[in-house]
Amino acid sequence: MSMLIAQSRAEMIRMIRNVYFVFWSLLMPVLFYILYTRIFTTDAVDAKEWNAHYLMSMTCFSVMGSSIMTLGIRLVQERAHGWVTYLRVTPLPNSIYFGGKMIGQTFIHLCSIIVIFTSGYLINGVSLTFSQWVSSALWILAGSLPFLALGTCIGTLRRVDTASGLSNALYLSLALLGGMWMPLNVMPDWLAQIGRWLPSYSFGNGAWSIIGGGVPQLRDILLLGGYLAVFMLLSTYIRSRQKEA
Repeated sequence: MSMLIAQSRAEMIRMIRNVYFVFWSLLMPVLFYILYTRIFTTDAVDAKEWNAHYLMSMTCFSVMGSSIMTLGIRLVQERAHGWVTYLRVTPLPNSIYFGGKMIGQTFIHLCSIIVIFTSGYLINGVSLTFSQWVSSALWILAGSLPFLALGTCIGTLRRVDTASGLSNALYLSLALLGGMWMPLNVMPDWLAQIGRWLPSYSFGNGAWSIIGGGVPQLRDILLLGGYLAVFMLLSTYIRSRQKEA
């Protein structure tokens, strides 16, 4: 347990010191939130409802990006720089290595949620019940698991530039097609149909349901669980094949 705590603490400190992480995970979602709620506004929707809706979108956007990009690229970098090879000759088990990264990443996700929720409250006066704030935060933390698993898949790549390009493409595509930048009902029908089957839409839809006074739909829970299983199995399979090679 002491090894896991020490490894997790080290991961947290490393991420906080990473300017790239701070920009993508904290500043960029807040800038998008200001842009689409204070600058590009419309009278076609209820402002109060839209401000809360988009706050959840940007929080999910931040956590999803941190899971895919920060975790995935860092895994590739550590292997490319020989850090993983070095760890293999130490008493540190692989389970502690990956467990520390997951715990550290989850802690950073919690920080992102607090910062972005606070921004929504201060910028637009978003007002939710205590239960809605807590439930949406817990949903976002739990819903990030499939994207963490996707990050470990990206972490199996051998080149940093390849991992960076792929993670950026996946991150932005999932955000756009999953309705985090704009609602699916303003997209062409065929594109919206694709979006509804993506994990990013189920991720955001659970949070949107909570602030709307409901609960996450069973379909969204099952879909995220399915993606989690697929990404975990794929990551495990690829790593096992790489060890055999």
